[in-house]
Amino acid sequence: YGVVRQAQELGIEKIYGAIGGSEAVLKENFLDMGKLPDEKIELLLTTPGTAIGSSRFPLEQEQYEAMVSVLKKHHIKYVLFNGGNGSMDTCGKVSRACHGEDIFVVGIPKTMDNDISIIDHAPGFPSAAKYIATVTKEVGADVKSLPIHVCVIEAMGRNAGWLTGSAALSMGEDCEGPDLIYLPEIEFDLHSFSERVKALVAKKTSIVVAVSEGIRTADGTYVCELGNSIDFVDAFGHKQLSGTASYLASFIAGEIGCKTRAIELSTLQRSASHAASRVDILEAYQVGGAAVKAADEGDSGKMVVLQRLSDDPYQC
Repeated sequence: YGVVRQAQELGIEKIYGAIGGSEAVLKENFLDMGKLPDEKIELLLTTPGTAIGSSRFPLEQEQYEAMVSVLKKHHIKYVLFNGGNGSMDTCGKVSRACHGEDIFVVGIPKTMDNDISIIDHAPGFPSAAKYIATVTKEVGADVKSLPIHVCVIEAMGRNAGWLTGSAALSMGEDCEGPDLIYLPEIEFDLHSFSERVKALVAKKTSIVVAVSEGIRTADGTYVCELGNSIDFVDAFGHKQLSGTASYLASFIAGEIGCKTRAIELSTLQRSASHAASRVDILEAYQVGGAAVKAADEGDSGKMVVLQRLSDDPYQC
């Protein structure tokens, strides 16, 4: 939305959306978003995910060079990549391929995983964090009304624990917050986990545990693999992670004999636009616009960043 509006303000005639991410550029699958009616463009502000689609398509060097030919063929002068650390890596490679071609390439950060370096936070993360904190608060209130009960909440995060850590934001006057939090940055010990839950059960009737989908044991095994074999592997060799909360809830039920429940937030945490952060939407709009301005001023091979200036009042 920010890109389209800023490009229109600068009088840029064609504003192409690559329908299907990087792969769409090679296929020349473009939509002129500047010609869409305003009511369609306005929907981008509240639409979860990316309205123009994405791809999981590893590019080879010759494809970067082919991409340059496509860009020149369609007289595309500015290329803006919107995404996480993988997309920013691609953005850098495209900018190098376009060097000397009068094509300017700028990255727009966007990932709810919040795992892009040199940036205070990535647009998308605050809304997901707000949703996870809200759900944790609500689940905590629910399990408190039940007899001995252990609830394990699983958030996304293969290598980064920002989302799972945001469950701690549920703590306040009306909520104790999660009793335990397990992040992928720290190796997971099943015996230690069991002992800590047993100690909590001896003291209180309801326990809430927040875990990242990507937690691993000392030998590098994903905890979700302890319960099920993972068959699906994406184009980048990443295993599809799910079932961590389910395995741990079943494990505790067997070890302690108490009632357990597993909650896997799955795509809900990144698509719950009814709970989106207003500041997050504003910042996403601003970084999109800033990317267009930067490209128009001749910047290339760079990414827009958010730099925090103040916590109270919050200012970036």
